[in-house]
Amino acid sequence: MTAPFVTYQLVIEIRRDIRVVVGALGRRRLPAGRYVYTGSARRNLEARLRRHLARTKTLHWHIDYLLAHPGVRVTGVRRHRRPECAVNQAVGGEVVVPGFGASDCRARCGSHLKRVGP
Repeated sequence: MTAPFVTYQLVIEIRRDIRVVVGALGRRRLPAGRYVYTGSARRNLEARLRRHLARTKTLHWHIDYLLAHPGVRVTGVRRHRRPECAVNQAVGGEVVVPGFGASDCRARCGSHLKRVGP
């Protein structure tokens, strides 16, 4: 049997520089560009993705705060069978907000959100 998808990546476009309050991380500036956010769901991955893509939701995770900003949109979704941190570490790019999406990270990723292009 093939392992289920457990890890996902959201490809995110920020059209202009923004400032957004990201939960306990506080107010952060994110420059315009293309970003990749890596996350996982232990069960019901598709429901998690639908939640992320919904414009109206309770703000719970760091990514919720970012995706609720009007200048931000998801342009793609990737699904993976590899562990979240392994997928995240394979992504190059720049860490703009240290700790973003990595509150429970044990692999010392630093952030699960990376700016990968202008």
